[in-house]
Amino acid sequence: MKKLVYIFLLVIAISAGQSAPVQAQCAMCTISAEQGVKNGNTQAKGLNTGVLYLMAIPYLLIGSLGALWYFKFRKKSTPSLGHD
Repeated sequence: MKKLVYIFLLVIAISAGQSAPVQAQCAMCTISAEQGVKNGNTQAKGLNTGVLYLMAIPYLLIGSLGALWYFKFRKKSTPSLGHD
């Protein structure tokens, strides 16, 4: 089991070290959405809802997996009967 953890950490370290530089368009999207709302564009109004939707999915998946692990695979304690 420890070997699997070490391999996982090695893969994460290698992939983090090989990231390519990117240019984010966050400022461009923000300006576009603000100008669209001021001009009466209805497509820009749904931008915030779409971002929240895309952000919520990973949290729901990770939370579901955490709950599954907690309820399904945790150690079950045996009740003590009071006998020695």
